[in-house]
Amino acid sequence: MARLLNLIVGLLIASAALSAHAGAQTYEPLSASVKAAMSRAIADRSVSQLRFSDPSDGYRWLLEMSQRLAPRIPDAAYRVELLKAVHYEATRAGLDPQLVLGIIEVESGFKKYAVSSAGARGLMQVMPFWVGLIGDREHNLFHLRTNLRYGCTILRHYLDIENGDLFRALGRYNGSLGRAEYPRMVLAAWRGKFKYEGPLV
Repeated sequence: MARLLNLIVGLLIASAALSAHAGAQTYEPLSASVKAAMSRAIADRSVSQLRFSDPSDGYRWLLEMSQRLAPRIPDAAYRVELLKAVHYEATRAGLDPQLVLGIIEVESGFKKYAVSSAGARGLMQVMPFWVGLIGDREHNLFHLRTNLRYGCTILRHYLDIENGDLFRALGRYNGSLGRAEYPRMVLAAWRGKFKYEGPLV
C-alpha cells in the first residue's frame, strides 16, 4: 500500500512539472485561402538551419542564446538543436527569433512536454484543434520542430489578422485578447532576457 501511495504521489509531481500556465488559442473558422496557405506552411519539410548571411554571425547568435538558456536547459546539444529550430521557423514565418524565445519562456518555461489546463501542448502551447484544421493527424505537437512550426505559423496568422499589431496578436495567441498581462509578459521576456543587438539573418 505504501509503495502504491508513493507511486501515485510521484506521478502527481511529474504531472505538475509538465503542466503549463498558458492560455489557449481560440478556434475561429478560417477562409479556404487562409487554411490552404497555413497548411502549406505546416507541410514544408525543409531542413532546419540557421539563416545568416555571414556564418560567423550565426555562430555568435547561437553561442549567446545558448549561454542564456544554459541555466534552464543543461543539455548543450539539445539547446543548440532547439535554437537552430527556433531561428529557422521564426525567420521563415517573418518573426523575430527572440520574440519566439520570449513566447516559449512565458508559455511553457521551455518544457517540451508541457500541457496546459486547456490542453495546449508543447513548447509554444499549441491547441490540438490546429492539427485537424491545418495539419495532418499524424503530427505530434510534442515534437520539437512540429510544435515550433505550428506556433510560428499561428502567430504569423494572428499578426496578419491584426494588421501587424503585435500586442493584439499575442493576446489572440494566448486566448486573452483584450487583456494586457500576457502580451506584457512576452514583451518583457523578449526585450529583456532575449534582447540581441547583432544581425539576425
